[in-house]
This record gives sequence, structure tokens and C-alpha cells, in this order.
Amino acid sequence: MLSKHQSWLLEWSQLLFVVGFTVFLANCVDYDILFANKFVNHTDSSKVTLPDAFLPVNVCSARILDNSFVLFVLIISGVFWLHRMIKFIYNICCYWEIRSFYKNALKMTMSELPYATWQEVQARIVEIQKEHQICIHKKELTELDIYHRILRFKNYMVAMVNKSLLPVRFRLPVLGDSVFYTRGLKYNFELIFFWGPGSLFENEWSLKQEYKRGGNRLELADRLASRILWIGIANLLLCPVILVWQILYAFFSYTEVIKREPGSLGARCWSLYGRCYLRHFNELDHELMSRLSKGYKASSKYMNCFLSPLLTVVAKNVAFFAGSLLAVLIALTIYDEDVLAVEHVLSSITLLGVCITICRSFIPDKHMVFCPEQLLRVILAHIHYMPDHWQGNAHRYETRDQFSQLFQYKAVFILEELLSPVVTPIILIFCLRRKSLEIIDFFRNFTVEVIGVGDTCSFAQMDIRQHGHPAWMSEGKTEASVYQQAEDGKTELSLMHFAITNPQWQPPQETTHFISQLKERVNREATGAPSDTHPHSLSDSEPRSLFANLLAGPSTLGSVHFGRDSSLTNHATAGLSDAASALCSLSPISSSLHLRGSLSAAHRAAGHISTTSKAMAGSGTDARTVSSGSSAWEGQLTSLFLSEYASSEMSIHALYMHELHKQQSRGEFSRHTWHRQESDESSDSVPDEVRSEHVTHSRHFPRSHTFPTTVASPSAIPSSASATSSTAFGHEGASLQSQRYHSGNIKDSLGARGKVVRSVRVPMGGWAEEGQAAHRHHEPLPEESSEDEMPPHMHKVT
Repeated sequence: MLSKHQSWLLEWSQLLFVVGFTVFLANCVDYDILFANKFVNHTDSSKVTLPDAFLPVNVCSARILDNSFVLFVLIISGVFWLHRMIKFIYNICCYWEIRSFYKNALKMTMSELPYATWQEVQARIVEIQKEHQICIHKKELTELDIYHRILRFKNYMVAMVNKSLLPVRFRLPVLGDSVFYTRGLKYNFELIFFWGPGSLFENEWSLKQEYKRGGNRLELADRLASRILWIGIANLLLCPVILVWQILYAFFSYTEVIKREPGSLGARCWSLYGRCYLRHFNELDHELMSRLSKGYKASSKYMNCFLSPLLTVVAKNVAFFAGSLLAVLIALTIYDEDVLAVEHVLSSITLLGVCITICRSFIPDKHMVFCPEQLLRVILAHIHYMPDHWQGNAHRYETRDQFSQLFQYKAVFILEELLSPVVTPIILIFCLRRKSLEIIDFFRNFTVEVIGVGDTCSFAQMDIRQHGHPAWMSEGKTEASVYQQAEDGKTELSLMHFAITNPQWQPPQETTHFISQLKERVNREATGAPSDTHPHSLSDSEPRSLFANLLAGPSTLGSVHFGRDSSLTNHATAGLSDAASALCSLSPISSSLHLRGSLSAAHRAAGHISTTSKAMAGSGTDARTVSSGSSAWEGQLTSLFLSEYASSEMSIHALYMHELHKQQSRGEFSRHTWHRQESDESSDSVPDEVRSEHVTHSRHFPRSHTFPTTVASPSAIPSSASATSSTAFGHEGASLQSQRYHSGNIKDSLGARGKVVRSVRVPMGGWAEEGQAAHRHHEPLPEESSEDEMPPHMHKVT
């Protein structure tokens, strides 16, 4: 809390410094004297001092008052500074209330708070609710209720990115598919949707009642489009001021860093879009950053595999010539230091050093091994989300370019932020405004009222029945239409992440069955597999658990029978063994947990946790429920081990789910896209031999609409694969969902027996067969309806 308060105070002072210092440099410095183009007569000394280059106060103030642009910038900066000051004072009051809550209600001192884990704070809040009823609307608070209160708006943003509702992806003439999502654009999205004047929410916990009714959706869409237009115009008018501010702030922030570490611009960081796309529902900021930080090393190695040979040759030659010149200048300087007094010699030495450093960043390590597939699996183990067509194509430049949209250069991040004042109003006016009706429908259809929490995004409930995807192990458990399904397994993966991170959480019965079924199948096979024969087995300082056994090799999951098709399990087993080996080789614990003078104690603690984890793996109990040691040091060490245990557990579950989904997607038409995109194909393009098959699935290579790839023709698939799939699925009589082909508003799809089923498209991506009403789906109302008293599409969750 104190660090956040200090951060805002420093940002407040930075604004004053940037504006004041820039105005001073532009109007109060005589650069002719500074550059020795004009001489100054001194009575006592001939040396020119720095104050000699400063203009008198009256001259400086006169130059400022005569410049109308400078006055305009000062006025706008003053208003912005006043706004920040008011916000700063408001946050001070809020943080004082938070401090009082931690001190009086949770009985935690400020000295204890920096070292307390989130699980400990959350457990105290749950216990306080039982005793003092801090939430009067319900008797007990669950872990999910607490997450919903904290992440209410962020869950909406994650869901809108997942359902391709926000216009952040564009196809440009020269650059192709590009992503543009900056802090300025994100700020405007939140301003429009959540907390700005005229936003959709009337307060921090409740959506306005008019947006919960469907009868006036067209009127609300027009009102939202008008509001977006005016905010876009305001951004356009303020564009010059914001652009100047961005340039100055970037200059003052990164100049010293570039001078000290010229290669820092060649470093990479997770983009804002990547953080939003990779974020689970109900995932706190520190949980997300911890997960992405663990995948940073493997991601950097993967991107470094694609250095151009031509660029490497050019960089080596440029570095040679620059190094030669630098060596001569340094030798002359050592021989006679008066060489530094020659004009531009010192500048040349600096620029040549920067040039050499930049060139070295393009020269790969000669000992580096090119293993993109293994690295991509390690990345998947940490980030948990990845389009299907990346797997098996990690060596292609297309995959590398698409991954760079999530893991971009720091220089690209800075450039996008500089362009944000110009591009943001264009996106708001011409792209977001056209989606106003879809946005209104989204907030109406995907908002639920939770007692004691308020209005939250229904996707954040992680309800498999309402938002599960059949291609992600939810087949037979979900009632969701295509419009209601979360893409890329977001619901299923978020559910597993939340359950593993919060082992005390008691989910609903159906959700509990899904979690326990998946864990039981992995635990049963993991506990029965040998773990001492694999060369990459965990060291004594690492927590052994069922997932340590999972790293043992292909035999670990050899007999897992997930679903009705055992062939899927065999493929998943082979993929998991490779991924597990790679994951083990980059285990963060093995390199970071090396405490000097305390190795024996660490080994004893690790052994204790190892035994406990193994015992609990067979009984289905989570190891993180074990109490910590008697001393504070042992408690912190145990917390570290258990945190690593949870991370490893989720990584293996993510790999397991992706492998099964990948194999199932090869055997059926699946919809596993980031963004809904309509196909121009019709059922007439399907070969007759495919129509006559008793198999309801297709052999199309899986693709993602965010990262589109060429789809192979069904006739190009080997007949052996067709026979294998027919045997695996056809004998069981499985009725798998077929790929939707459409023409106009009606589409033809292959039915369970290969016949063509006529289906009608419903608004915003849903599909329903003709003559059948999907009563359980909340479909958007037709535009002709003007009823304002329609029942809201809301659910009360107790």
C-alpha cells in the first residue's frame, strides 16, 4: 500500500518536472553560449560557467508569454495536474481506509503485510465474514466472491478480448495482421464502459438497469455510439498535447537507459494484448505476472531462434568496422588525452560503442541449439493459452510473427505508445463505434447478479454448463451455444487454475465433478509410474508430487483413458512427455532456490514436502493445505515450495488439456478461435466421399481466426488417418459437432449420419437448427422489438 502511494506521489512530481523542465529548455537557455558560438566577457575568469547560458528571469518570462502554444500546453498541463492531485488525495483517503481494515479487522500490522501471502489474507477475510458479517447480504464469503469484487471490470475486459469484441486486431496493407492495444486505448475502453461519465455502470458494482433489458437495445446502442464519437473527438482535439507529452516522457524515461544499456531496446516484454489474452478469468495481477515471468526465459530463447542469417552477417561486418574505428580512437586517447578535446571525438566513441552493442544483439550464440518445438511446449506450460496451429509449426516464421504479437520488442512497445495519441481516436470513431450494438448485447447477455457481490461477468463464474466448449473436455457437460462458449478453452483452463490456486474453494457440484474427474485421471496414473529412471528427474531441493512422477516419461500417462477414444490419449502422452522434459529442464526452483549456509535445512524441508505431497496425491488432498513449519523462515520456505507445486500442477494440467484438445480437433471440426470469423465456404465444397462417411468429424488442420492459417482440403488427408478416426469415433456412436458451413443466413452442416442439416444463424455468432428452438440459450432480441419491459437477461447467483 505504501509503495503504491509513493509511486503515485512520484508520478505526480514527474509531471511537474517534465512540463517545467521542457518549458525551461525551450525558452530560458541561450544555446549560442552553451555551444561556444558566442563569447562571454568575464572580469574575474575566462571560463564559461553553466549559469552564463541561462537567460535572465524577465527575458525568460517574456518569451513564455509571447508564445501562445507554450501557454496552451501550460494550461492543459495545469488542468491535468490538478486532476491528478485530486485523484491523489482521494486515493490517500481510500488507502487509509484499507490500512484501517487490515489493522483493525484482519489484525495485521503494516510490518507484517509485505511478507504475508495472498492466501493468508484471503483466509482471514473469509473468517472475519463468519464472525462480523462484513458483507450483510450473505452469511459466508467464498474465495470466488472476493476475486469477483477485485476483478469485476478486468474479467469483463478479458471476456471481451476472448470474444473478439474489442477492435484491437487489424489487417494493414503492408504489415498484414497487426495488433494495436496500448495503455491509452485501454484507458479509453475503461472510461467508456465502466467508470466514465455516462458509462454502462451506475457504480462500482452495478450495471445500469436499462442495460439489463433487451427491448431498448437499439436506442442504447445509438446512445453508446454517440458517446464513443464524442470521446473520440475529444481524443482527436487533445492529440497534439498528448503526443508532445508522450514524446517528452519517453525521452526523459528511456534516454539514460539506452545510454547505459543500448541493447535494452532489443529486449522483449509481454504486450498489453498478450497480458489480456493470456489472463485467466479471476486471476489477480501478481498471479498473472508470476506466471508470465516464468515463461519469459523460454519465450526469449524461442524468439532468438529466428535470427536472419543475412542480418547476422551484416551485423558481424558492421561490428567489425565500428570496432576498428573505436579501437583506434581509444588507442589515441590512451596515448594523448588531448584527443578528447577534438570536436565530436567523445561523441564518436559513444556512438560507436552503442552501434557495437546493438550489432551484438543480432549475432546468435554459436552454441545455441535450434529446438523451437520443445521451447514452445515450455512456453505453453506457463502461459496456458496457444492457438492449435502453432503446435507442430513452431519452426515457421508465421508462428514466430504471431507469437511476437504477444511477446514484442520493447522498442515496438515504446513506438506504439508514441503513436497511441494519433491512432486511438481513429479506432474509437471508426472501429469501436460500429460495435456498439454488439457491446450492448454482450453486457446484457453476459452479466449475472451475485448476491453480496453485485453484477459480474458470467464468464467469470467459470460455469462449464453455461460457457464450456465441447472441444475442451466439456462435451456432454455444457449447454452453451457457439455465442455463449468461451474461446480457446478459457472457461476450462480458468476453472482449473482457480481451483488449484485456491484449494479451499468449494465449487458447485457439476464443477466439482469436472475438476475431480480430471485430477483423478492424472493422479491415478501419475502415482503408479516410476520416477527414478528419468534423467531429468527433480533434484532433492524441488517439491516432489504427482507431477514429478509425470515428468518421468511416456509411460506416465500411457494407460489414461480420457473420454471414449484411447487413441487420443496415446498422442497426448507422447506430447506430454516431451513437454514435461522441457519443463523440468527450465524449472525455476532448480536455479533460484540455492540458499547459502542453509542447504541442509532446505533439503529437509523439501523432503518433508516431498513425502507429504506424494501421500496427498494418492488421497486427492492438495499439499498446500499443510501447515507451515514452526519458525518464520521454515514457513516462508514452505510457502515457496507449495507455490511452485501449484504452478507445476497447473502447467501439467494445461499441457494435458491442450494435447487432448489437439488430438480431438484433428478428428472433428472444432471452433477454437480467438475471434469469430465467417467462412465463405459452403457445404457444396465438401467432397462426396466425406459426405458418405459415418464419421461426423473432419480432418481439417485446426486453425485460429486470430492467427489464420491455410486450411488443407479434406481430400488431402491420408486415408489411413480417416480409417483410424472412423474406427475410434464411429464405433462408439459419438455425435460430434460438425464444422459449420454457411451461405447467407442459412448454413448446411454434416449431421450425425453424414446428412446435411439446415441451420439458421442467430445474432452474434450463434447457430440453431431449423425447426428446433434452443430454449436454454439467451439469444439477443430481434431489432424490430421495441418492448422496454422485457425481463432482463440476468441470473441471480447465491
